[in-house]
Amino acid sequence: MPKALLLLIALAALLSGRMSAAVDLIELKAAADPWPPFIDPEHPQGGVSVEIANAAFATQGYKVKQLIVPWARAVEGTRRGTFDLVLDAWWSQERAALFAYSAPYLTNEVKFIKLKGDLFEFNGLQSLRGRVIGVVRGYAYNDAFMEADYFTRIEVTQFMQSVLMLSQRRINLTLEDELVARYRIKREEPALLPMLEFVEPPLSANKLYVISGLENPRHQQYIDAFNRGLAIIKENGEFERILKENGLVNGDRVQEGP
Repeated sequence: MPKALLLLIALAALLSGRMSAAVDLIELKAAADPWPPFIDPEHPQGGVSVEIANAAFATQGYKVKQLIVPWARAVEGTRRGTFDLVLDAWWSQERAALFAYSAPYLTNEVKFIKLKGDLFEFNGLQSLRGRVIGVVRGYAYNDAFMEADYFTRIEVTQFMQSVLMLSQRRINLTLEDELVARYRIKREEPALLPMLEFVEPPLSANKLYVISGLENPRHQQYIDAFNRGLAIIKENGEFERILKENGLVNGDRVQEGP
């Protein structure tokens, strides 16, 4: 048989194998609201969390389809098994009773945001007394923060609503991971960024997890698959590559902001 024909057959077999492997990946449905750079419809891979999840799950025969829905719907739908996963969840005691959690893969520093000129200093939860604070419905900021009754929490459906309320002095503070906040404000309302200040120290350092609802009969299968895949991509350098390409460093630490 001519050598050229043998090469063509070998190439066809290789391509066929790759196509078959891609086709055979089982699709999992993840849901969340936009939370760039982690969940970002404008990111070529859907966001950093989606890119990490797809890299990890691909080693176990899965691929992830990220759906964009309001956060409360994403959490409730995943709890009931309508969706398979949330890729960017924080831990809370309430959630831990309803979801299986993966190993953590990143850490977010959640900081209060105030208007420049506001003399507020964060010195523990008591320093929030009397303040009106914008929070996103369904976010697991910190159990002690959510249970405190000496300041007012105003719920919104997404973070930028609270930023606009802050700029209009309808609330005193809001809070978010600093990288996420800067990224979103710079993209959606850049004129507001010079008006705002991020308060040190952070309220909390929240680890980022993949979760699956306990009502989903395959919840543990999915979480175990992610954990195995995460270990693999950390070992082979893929995890570090993703972080570096997206402006994240040291594996579990987010840069202070763009």
